[in-house]
Amino acid sequence: MPRKLETYSLDGPVGKLEALLEEPEGQAPLEAILVCHPHPKGGGTMHNKVVYRIARGLRKCGAVVLRFNYRGVNLSEGVYDNGRGETDDALAALEWLRAQYPDLPLSVAGFSFGARIALKLACTVSGVRRAIAVGFPTTYPDYRTVLLGCTVPKVFIHSTNDEFGPVDDLESLFAEAVLPPKQLVLIPAEDHFFKGSLDEFETAIIAAGLSV
Repeated sequence: MPRKLETYSLDGPVGKLEALLEEPEGQAPLEAILVCHPHPKGGGTMHNKVVYRIARGLRKCGAVVLRFNYRGVNLSEGVYDNGRGETDDALAALEWLRAQYPDLPLSVAGFSFGARIALKLACTVSGVRRAIAVGFPTTYPDYRTVLLGCTVPKVFIHSTNDEFGPVDDLESLFAEAVLPPKQLVLIPAEDHFFKGSLDEFETAIIAAGLSV
C-alpha cells in the first residue's frame, strides 16, 4: 500500500494554512498526531529538520502526521501574532486532523516554540491523549504556566546542550511543575537543534511514539 502524502490548504482563523499530511507506509494509521514547528521569527517552518525527524519517527510508529505552517509562514495567510494566533492556528489544524480521522487516538507534538503550543493544546483540548515536547524553551517567562494542573501524559525530549532550555532549568521544571504521567529523555547533542545527534533523536521519538 503506497504511503499517502498530500498537501492541503486548511481553513485557519485568519486565512488559509499550508499543511502536509503523511500516513505511515504499508499499514493503516494507528494514531493521528499534529506536529507544531518552532518560532517563525527564528525561521521556523514545518520543514525544519527537527520537525521532519519528529514526523518521520512518528510515522514509523504507525501514526498519520499533520504538519502545518503558522500564519504568515510560507503559503499560510496572515501575520505573526505573538503566540496567541499561532496557538489558534494549531487548534484549527488539530480539529481538522480529528475530523479526518475521528476513530483514531489524537496526540500532539512540537519543537521549541511548537513544544509550548503542543503542550497547551494537550492540556486544554478535550480528547488529546498525550504530548511530545521537544526542546521545550525554558527561557520564556511564562513557561511554567503552560503546564499548570496538566495530567495528560507528557514526554519531554531534550538536548543536553540546549541554549534555549538549559538542562538544569528543564530538570527543575520537570520535577516541580510537570505532573505525572511524565518522562524526560536527554539526548547528548551539540545544541538546541540536536546537531550531531539527529539519528539518536529520531530513535528517541520512535521510542516515545511506541510508549503509549
